[in-house]
Amino acid sequence: MTKISKTKISTGVYWLEVPEAELYVLCGCPADSVKHLMKAGKIHDYIIETDSESGPNHHTHGTITNETGPNAILLSDLSVQKGDFANLAEFPVLQMLYRQGMLLPNHPNNTGAKPLLIGHENVVNAQMNYIYRGNYGLTSLEDILAAGIPQKQAEEMMRIKLFFAFGEIRPSSDLLHSVIVGHQPVEVLNGVKVVRKKTNCYDFVYKGERVEVDLSLGKNEKYETPYQLENHHFKREYFSIVHTGEGDGWDINRPCMASVICFQGKIFLIDVGPNISHTLNAIGVDVNEVEGIFQTHAHDDHFAGLTTLIHTNHRIKYYSTQMVRATVTKKLSSLMSIKESTFEEYFEVCDLEFDEWNNIDGLEVKPVFSPHPVETNILFFRTLWEEGYATYAHLADVASHDVLKKMLQENKKEPGISKKLKNKVWEDYLSPVQVKKIDIGGGIIHGKAEDFKDDKSEKIILAHTAHKLTHDELLIGCGVTFGSADVLIEGHEDYPLEFGGAYLQGYYPNVEDGEIHMLLNCKRELISPGTVLLKDQEIPNHACLVLTGVAEFLSTEEKTRYLLSSGTLIGDLAVLFGLKSSGTYRALSHIETLKIPAILFKEFVHRNNLIEQLQKTHEITEFLQQTWLFGESISSPVQSQIAQNMTLQNFSKGEKIDYEGLMLVHEGKVELSSQQDEKSGRKHVVGKGDFWGGEKMISNTSRKSLAKATTRVKVYNITDIEILKQIPIIRWKLLEQTQKRD
Repeated sequence: MTKISKTKISTGVYWLEVPEAELYVLCGCPADSVKHLMKAGKIHDYIIETDSESGPNHHTHGTITNETGPNAILLSDLSVQKGDFANLAEFPVLQMLYRQGMLLPNHPNNTGAKPLLIGHENVVNAQMNYIYRGNYGLTSLEDILAAGIPQKQAEEMMRIKLFFAFGEIRPSSDLLHSVIVGHQPVEVLNGVKVVRKKTNCYDFVYKGERVEVDLSLGKNEKYETPYQLENHHFKREYFSIVHTGEGDGWDINRPCMASVICFQGKIFLIDVGPNISHTLNAIGVDVNEVEGIFQTHAHDDHFAGLTTLIHTNHRIKYYSTQMVRATVTKKLSSLMSIKESTFEEYFEVCDLEFDEWNNIDGLEVKPVFSPHPVETNILFFRTLWEEGYATYAHLADVASHDVLKKMLQENKKEPGISKKLKNKVWEDYLSPVQVKKIDIGGGIIHGKAEDFKDDKSEKIILAHTAHKLTHDELLIGCGVTFGSADVLIEGHEDYPLEFGGAYLQGYYPNVEDGEIHMLLNCKRELISPGTVLLKDQEIPNHACLVLTGVAEFLSTEEKTRYLLSSGTLIGDLAVLFGLKSSGTYRALSHIETLKIPAILFKEFVHRNNLIEQLQKTHEITEFLQQTWLFGESISSPVQSQIAQNMTLQNFSKGEKIDYEGLMLVHEGKVELSSQQDEKSGRKHVVGKGDFWGGEKMISNTSRKSLAKATTRVKVYNITDIEILKQIPIIRWKLLEQTQKRD
């Protein structure tokens, strides 16, 4: 019988165990890895017998209901893979400390042993800092004051924070133990050793047995979601709430608490938990359609999807109070080992004022302080209509009334809350609206349904829980199904057609409005997920503009697949030049399209003298669509802008390549090396569709790779990188690729 074993849990996640050494390792911890372990049966309940009846949680007649699980985490060397966070250890660590009992006073599993973080030194340190921010948020009075909070309020917020922290802000090293791994074996626990062979590849060794763990994702692999969601299509309304999450960080069947607001046809998100792209696809929304995000706080179940919102061709507006933004920024920069100022390069920051109605083009939002371990604001929304205001409230995360009463402490030198603030918080919680979604997760940091039994809101939705609603809870509020919507003000405008006009105007900026409206009068079609829009090698008889939703392109030659943004024009060049499609296009979600007949599209191009422009850029645009850097989530107008700023250069075999800006290989291979690589003998080879350069976009470094053609090479050069700086997904992929090559 083997002493050491490895089990694949999901893509990029493995379970390694050495029972004899009492070591159980979660290898890889992307978003929702705890839920994957639960589904695989590696985390489950069991009963611990106790000698007394003074045990902690779930204690019944001398027993404690407890959970199994890992006691160590192997971290990925790469903080991001395929655009998603590769290391999100917050919830696995919480599971070990609290649900396994490793930190609970008087718990049988509190033996003094700490959860182990295993990995490269830089990665382990980054996780320590990120978990520290996840535990506490802003950790000093000075931090809170710097976020614009007046002195007296800041002092009370610090007292509240200390109450949740049991009176003391502790470094992560007090809770966790680091196992730093290099190229020499180091002991993990009880004789088990680990060694780093290469990037993301580790060997575990015990009593002559050896098991390899490789955390790298394959070419077409992405991290998986632990649950499946049904596909929905919702009509873009004037003001509606689409329910996209009612669970919590432990619910294996549902996304975490979240909502989508549709206002005047525009899409706004409230929080971004794990697997937000999966959520958006399921309701037929492309990430490029997202106008903005409203953030309540920085815990992973409300924060982990931020990288998805960077996968856009524009900066999404970021709405929250300055205090919450400060916490989010510090946590994200710790997680990614980047400067805090970088946040504003990915998002358009729009700070909100506490306790005021902030007007966002007619949608008003009032953030209200909610006591929580990290800085939190709950959110109230309203917009003016026929009989006053249509209103919605999103209360995540809230404290129960029992906890607020326990917090009462008028001594300003002690942790707690004043009666005045406690009363204000409770009055805010119970403010009546038409629709209110509340957190009923329970425990010390979440709310209870029974606290809202006298709430005068017209509809109360109970969320942020993994349990089935009880009879008593259903007397207070209700559950909702994924994708359902509350329409507060019906929309009578044709919002998708308005979007289509904006897309076409961006693609053909010099064309008269009348010509654009001629195209907009073409047939519309609602297409279900999985439907093929254009087959490989097919010559289309119409061009297809994606108005809403997500499509994808599957390249036969390159054996790759990329998401296509709303605003993408499919088959336009094939129609115009009589070309065969170089791959298959299909709907990934419910999508709405505008079908422009070939004869009309050709006449439109000739009448507006566009043929020369399109001939110049069509080959480049088609090539861009098949590259990793430029193919995903970049709409046709933006790709066209990029194509017009590219020049093709030729190099002979062995020739050194001097360059400025970003270089994209069209044909051949190029060998890259830095001065550090020259010493170590390490080299990188890039081929068709790969890139290098652009370092100044993500750092102030003057460091450049040395480039040499190893074959005859054709390379596209973009020297004016200002256009690329405005595209968050390009910046993000440059950062990810730099980490891989470092």
